[in-house]
Amino acid sequence: MKPFLEHLNITSTDVDETIRFLQTAMPEFSIRGEGGGEKAQRWVHVGTEDSYLCVEDRGATEKGPHKPYVHPGMNHMGFVVRDGEALAKRMQEAGYKQGATYLDHPHRHRYYFFDHDGNEYEFVQYFSEDPSERNEYES
Repeated sequence: MKPFLEHLNITSTDVDETIRFLQTAMPEFSIRGEGGGEKAQRWVHVGTEDSYLCVEDRGATEKGPHKPYVHPGMNHMGFVVRDGEALAKRMQEAGYKQGATYLDHPHRHRYYFFDHDGNEYEFVQYFSEDPSERNEYES
């Protein structure tokens, strides 16, 4: 089996709001399981049968001091979507903060949005099945 990213585990100040963000962006995402325990007051697996995000409530009421693109740690999460324009419209209508949008590449469009905790998500729509076109970089 070829290696792939199965899941990401994130901590949220509001698990339900994170789920709403994810399902607004990607309506195909469903809750795969949930529970709680000694360390995580609540955890929810939301995604597809192939991959998911584990969203945890560990009692935090505000985001910590990590600054993306400055401090070591995660900068953004990237997801491939079928229709980036429709996704952007749903996210805007739901009131989510939009970041950069890149529509100038012939084989991909990228849309960035922020959740309630300030986490950045990239949503990319590809227009080619050819990896050399999808992953074409400026020299």
